[in-house]
Amino acid sequence: MSDLIVWTYDWVPEGPRGHVRDMRLRWACEEAGLAYTVRTVPFKDRGPEHFVHQPFGQVPFLSDGKLKLFESGACLLHLARKSEKLMPRDPAGEAQTLQWLIAALNSIEMVSVPWWFLEVTGAEQNHLTGWLESRLGHVERVLAEKEWLAADRFTAADLLMADVLRIAKIRSFGERPATEAYVKRITDRPAFRKAHADQMAHFANAD
Repeated sequence: MSDLIVWTYDWVPEGPRGHVRDMRLRWACEEAGLAYTVRTVPFKDRGPEHFVHQPFGQVPFLSDGKLKLFESGACLLHLARKSEKLMPRDPAGEAQTLQWLIAALNSIEMVSVPWWFLEVTGAEQNHLTGWLESRLGHVERVLAEKEWLAADRFTAADLLMADVLRIAKIRSFGERPATEAYVKRITDRPAFRKAHADQMAHFANAD
């Protein structure tokens, strides 16, 4: 059995399936060819053992032998350090990958997730729309000029950015052809399709 263990919930409602953030770790392992297993914690009864591993009662968290990590970004960086397929080893390529990985979390997801939450709860006039539209506009300009975010090839930065963007409902803000093509190109990768199918099956089997 692999030392790498990706922890997720035993079940979630249909809405978030395919988007629970263990997807990012499954996908990274598939891209890098890293052997891993998936284990679960209860979704409805988050006990003390869960909070020992993830102090906010969320998923994913990652076990790698004696090493334990939480937060999808931190876990993804750990996996990227295991494989050059996810992050180059030259200083410039590594720096570019790191900056875009952090940008996906801090500049895009920081705005897109609360916007999405307020929209689905009916608070459409939430003052985040303009902010998110501006951020997506900046991303569109970048992606109109390059195929990949870092090192002229696929890296963990593309994995995370595409995962963040696919949740952001890009079409809600008008056409973003470069961004839409970027997300489609990356989520067409076999590793994403397998990770997504595995997560969907994981939760469906728990129904």
